Amino acid sequence: MIISANVALTGSYDYSEVARSVLIAIAASYAALDLAGRVTAARGRIRLAWLGGGATAMGIGIWAMHFKGMLAFHLPVPVEYHWPTVLASLLAAILASAVALYVASRQKLGLVDALMGSITMGAGIAGLHYLCMAAMRLPASTSYSPLLVACSILLAILFSLIALLMAFGLRDETRWSVPRRLGSATVMGLAVSAMHYTGMAAAHFIPTSPPDLSHAVSISPLANNGIAIVTLIVLVAASVTSSVDRRASGEVRQLNLDLERRVAERTLQLEAVNQALRREIAEREQAEEALRRSEDRLRLVIDTIPQQIWSSPPDGSLDFFNAQWLSFKGFTQEEMRGQGWQRTLHPDDRERVVRAWRESVAKGTPYEQEERHQGADGQYRWFLARGVPLRDSQGQIIRWYGTNTDIEDRKEAEGRLRLVIDTLPALVWSKLPDGSADFLNQRFLEYTGLSLEEALGWGWMNEFHPEDRAEEEWRAAFAAGEPFEKEARLRRADGAYRWFLFRGVPLRDELGHVVKWYGTSTDIEDRRRAEEALLEAQYKLAQVTRTQAMGELAAAIAHEVNQPLTAIVTNANFSLRQLKSSNPSLDELRAAITEIVNDGTRASAVISRIRGLLVTGSSRRTELEINEIIRDVITLLRNELTRNRVQLRTELAANLPRVQGDPVQLQQVLINLILNAIEAMRLSTEQPRKLVIRSAKNSDGVLVKVQDSGPGIDPERANRIFEPFFTTKTEGIGMGLSISRSIIESHGGRLWNVSLSHGALFQFTLPSDRISD
Repeated sequence: MIISANVALTGSYDYSEVARSVLIAIAASYAALDLAGRVTAARGRIRLAWLGGGATAMGIGIWAMHFKGMLAFHLPVPVEYHWPTVLASLLAAILASAVALYVASRQKLGLVDALMGSITMGAGIAGLHYLCMAAMRLPASTSYSPLLVACSILLAILFSLIALLMAFGLRDETRWSVPRRLGSATVMGLAVSAMHYTGMAAAHFIPTSPPDLSHAVSISPLANNGIAIVTLIVLVAASVTSSVDRRASGEVRQLNLDLERRVAERTLQLEAVNQALRREIAEREQAEEALRRSEDRLRLVIDTIPQQIWSSPPDGSLDFFNAQWLSFKGFTQEEMRGQGWQRTLHPDDRERVVRAWRESVAKGTPYEQEERHQGADGQYRWFLARGVPLRDSQGQIIRWYGTNTDIEDRKEAEGRLRLVIDTLPALVWSKLPDGSADFLNQRFLEYTGLSLEEALGWGWMNEFHPEDRAEEEWRAAFAAGEPFEKEARLRRADGAYRWFLFRGVPLRDELGHVVKWYGTSTDIEDRRRAEEALLEAQYKLAQVTRTQAMGELAAAIAHEVNQPLTAIVTNANFSLRQLKSSNPSLDELRAAITEIVNDGTRASAVISRIRGLLVTGSSRRTELEINEIIRDVITLLRNELTRNRVQLRTELAANLPRVQGDPVQLQQVLINLILNAIEAMRLSTEQPRKLVIRSAKNSDGVLVKVQDSGPGIDPERANRIFEPFFTTKTEGIGMGLSISRSIIESHGGRLWNVSLSHGALFQFTLPSDRISD
């Protein structure tokens, strides 16, 4: 085609593209009306989100309509587009849409606001159009008809005013229907299209040299369709999102209405409840007022009590002090609360008192300490502080209550008494309820060589002999709260140990609580040595007594030994004769030799028993059966019983518990009792001589009885028969029964006689750790 350089190019329209551009304009207008309702209904950041999203979707729609309208216009020369300018036109469309949505979503729209909004929006649309025209790159220059350009701008402003008024009128979502909104969108779309095509009619294209095609792109048919499709997708998505959000908002609105209705119902119910609560609150206030008055009266009573009273929450931070406390200290409640009370403690007592109080709070145990408190006059006085916890039904501490009792006068008296005690020729001490020493007199310190600081508390325990330093036993003695006596070895200043008798007695308050221990330590070293010497003498005397008894049994012992020896000699002679004969009988020889062995064993057993009674050595305790001891003694005294024509009967119980004892000493007791019985019956010629030995179980262990049929014991002498050197025999020394009782008592048992009408009965018990059933 030949193109004249001075003749304007003739253009034509693709009406199918024109129709699509008008359709996009209508869709964009519909979306704009829909989004205006959402922006109006939204608040805060959500409103800004809808405003931004709606402006973007609406701007894309308007821009797409104009760009599609330009692509519908065909010229006989190739046309490309400068894409940065096209992008600027899109931004102008979005900005104009944002202004339109903002103005249409305001609470009120006056005439001035409408005119200013329509001018701004119209300018934006006109700018969009002419930016798109400026983006065209073709071998022609563009000229415009001023009249038509002015008409297009006026149409843009007029159509913008109509669009704003329609959008403002339809922004209330409860006042529109789909047909009404669709009709309005059609009018707005046609108006926008009319403005666009008026502006297109104002342009004339005069052929020129080829243009600068840098940053220019050619729009293919595929891209053309793509613009339409993407634009419609964006508009549909905006409308769908708006619809979904509108439905959700409607549901929320309905829920709010239901909630308001329910709140109204609940309000009526609460009003009734509040009426009842007001009555209850009034009654509670009256009760609280009565309680407050009662507490005030109680506090008045507490403040008038001549005693310092305090209380604390479970954590131990004191928060109440009665008037007596505050008056003595000269401080206010606020100054004393928390840890403030500690400032009134004597510096020497503060660490000890605070540690003891914290320990009681941590363990939940009652608190008791003697402590010095500073008064308002700056002087310190001694107080006995006591605190006890108050617990709820679950055992949890809910409060501490305590008192401080002035003991200054008592401490002064104790000081005077201490001065007197220091001059006494005895070791005197006092201790706190737990056994820790708080006073040791000067004699105690001089004897041990300790300073007062070293001996206080439990330091005194270090001066005990290691074998006597059983701290648990000492603590248990103090914890029992009963008077006690304990013997222990105490180290002297020169390192030597001496035996002392420690006596302690508790001092109790009016409630029976131990508040102090007082005691003395008496040197019993000389007494212990005398007792050991006495025990040694008694042991030697018992040995002499056993020897004497063996002397009295000499004939019986000789007979016991002589019988097996005679049998041994007889059998030995028989064996010699058998060996000398020409035809000895081996069976008879074997039987004779067997009898020799048996008789030798018998003689050896008798000698061993005698040797055991006569041997000198220390006491040897072992576990034994009392019935075996009884049988051994009977075997030893069998000949003596036979010689004196005594009928012996034993009644020994089976399964007796075993006892701990010295077999030699227990044999001595039984020999002495049996010999006494034999001698007593020897003087009686009228009654048969009968001796009964019994053993049985009892509650302590075992019981042994020795009963004879003699004349018995004179009642006037019965109380003296166990005295040393008292005897009814012409040749006795009077130590047998005394030593026997000592032996039994040293075994933890008891020996006594029982009064009978005929004969005498002696019985003794021995303890056992295990009592057989």
